[in-house]
Amino acid sequence: MLSDQDLVQRILERDAHAFEAIFERYAETIRRHPARLVENDTSAQDLVQETFLRVWTRADQWDGRGSFAGWLYRIATNLAFNYLRSVGRRRELPLEPEDDDAGNEEGNLVPAWMMDPSPGPDATFESIEWHERFRHLVQGLPEDKRDVLYLVHQMEMSLQAAAEELGIPEGTAKSRLHHAKKRLAREWQDVVHGS
Repeated sequence: MLSDQDLVQRILERDAHAFEAIFERYAETIRRHPARLVENDTSAQDLVQETFLRVWTRADQWDGRGSFAGWLYRIATNLAFNYLRSVGRRRELPLEPEDDDAGNEEGNLVPAWMMDPSPGPDATFESIEWHERFRHLVQGLPEDKRDVLYLVHQMEMSLQAAAEELGIPEGTAKSRLHHAKKRLAREWQDVVHGS
């Protein structure tokens, strides 16, 4: 089986079979990532297609130093954030509140059971603003720490699986995750108390 690096080299030479091999290797893993971020199946599928289009058109941007999977996650994440920003600007919000008993979503400041079931436009906008601030903080993390954070918390991988995916020792992954969380907690406190 060819390595990611070999396949990327062949993609640079416009080898469609190499592209298909990369797609088969990572499509299912990458497919789950934007789906968790954008919570819209159609948009998530579009983001997956766009992610792999970037592989075909910009494979030369992967320098081979980090893992190829990590590079793919960064592309998918950046595309998802761009999508969320554009939706936020257009304020495409559902007219009816979703019937979601799943509990508290990451980033909510108040438990779901305490929230007004029909928030007004100001409350809805404020919620979007808080989510955007948090995403901005995550984007500001160093790339190596952000990768571990996404794999563990967005992709719901174990620390060991995330370390294997990134090609680093588990202890390194644990350290990066710890520092990412510590920095986010500190910066989030600054945001909350400074607003």
